[in-house]
Amino acid sequence: MLIRLRISIYILFSFFFVSCNNSRKPSSETETVTADTIAGKQVTSPVFMYGIPVDSFDLLTGNIKRNGFLSEILLKHGVTMQEIDQVIRSSKTVFDVRKIRSGNNYILFCDRDSMARARYLVYEHDPTTCYVFSFNDSLNITPFRKKIISEIKYSSGTIETSLWDAMINGGMQPALVGDMSEIFAWTVDFFGLQKGDNFKVIYEEFFIDGKSFGTGRIYGAQFNRTGSSITAIPFIQDGKESYFDINGNSLRKAFLKAPLQFSRISSHFSSARMHPILRIVRPHYGVDYAAPIGTPVHAIGDGRIISATDGGGEGKMVRIQHNSVYATAYMHLSQFGDGIKAGAFVKQKDIIGYVGTSGLSTGPHLDFRFYMNGTPVDPLKVDAPPVEPISEENKVKFEKIKTVVLSLIGTFE
Repeated sequence: MLIRLRISIYILFSFFFVSCNNSRKPSSETETVTADTIAGKQVTSPVFMYGIPVDSFDLLTGNIKRNGFLSEILLKHGVTMQEIDQVIRSSKTVFDVRKIRSGNNYILFCDRDSMARARYLVYEHDPTTCYVFSFNDSLNITPFRKKIISEIKYSSGTIETSLWDAMINGGMQPALVGDMSEIFAWTVDFFGLQKGDNFKVIYEEFFIDGKSFGTGRIYGAQFNRTGSSITAIPFIQDGKESYFDINGNSLRKAFLKAPLQFSRISSHFSSARMHPILRIVRPHYGVDYAAPIGTPVHAIGDGRIISATDGGGEGKMVRIQHNSVYATAYMHLSQFGDGIKAGAFVKQKDIIGYVGTSGLSTGPHLDFRFYMNGTPVDPLKVDAPPVEPISEENKVKFEKIKTVVLSLIGTFE
């Protein structure tokens, strides 16, 4: 079973290798500890940290204090102000010490004598990058990038209350929960999950110094509900990675580019716009489409009407929840479409209302708003993923990847 798994992962990697982002895995200068035998005696090679032999120094650790300066740390350990100034000046193109962050860790490498002079200071700038300040034979700053270890992991879980609880209780990273929700956003109603629904996922997780540093790509996933099973298979088509089912159909559905036929965009998405009626500056989290009164307004995608209200500055307004991630709002309507009410389900291109000038409006238009995870985003910048099925020319390659993904998922129960 283990041999089969290793072979399958190797094959899967061979398909994805070209598109892997090597920049996420910077190289490291960390040296390993080895042991040799000379004349019957075991000789242990020195241990290195950040390229510095640890056994030659005493190590002192601390945190950068708020509004603190390196000089406050170094002057106490025999480093002169002239040396500090020379290091900073000679290496200002390597690292700007003004970017040192309070609260971050540092390590001092001090001589093992009564003077305890600092020879090196290692400042941990972020989880992947440190800067080594040398006050030894040379006076300079050099970057040191920690080694990021990538591991392919498998996880599964059974729903008791929610997907979030099942994944977090299973020890999975919060980012992985979001990625899974995004992949199955169009095919699984996460508001209607039932106890006993289960999932499996094969994914990449990064580690630095043995600690998890987040997750990367999802190499395959499956969501099982009573009487149905949906498998997500990653595939790069037309230069963009998306997820497809076992039949080669995209798991995502496209949005309409616009919810109506309009003459022009009269106002764009903005965090600070002068309101034409209230004459105050406030955010405008939508796009205004100028169009004649009575112009049909269409739902940009399948979804459920969560409200159809009449009143306030928005005038007649319809809100649609498309899935667990995306929602839209249509404001200043003159009237609602047939059957449009809270709880009703609509299909893409269904008429949900007609352009009007209700509420605080200076003329006939549609104020269209787009939300992702409850946060307004610019509708004109939403990057809708490709929804075309696997093309004929890609079917052979897709079938090979599908076979590997299904084999891996089927390995685990």
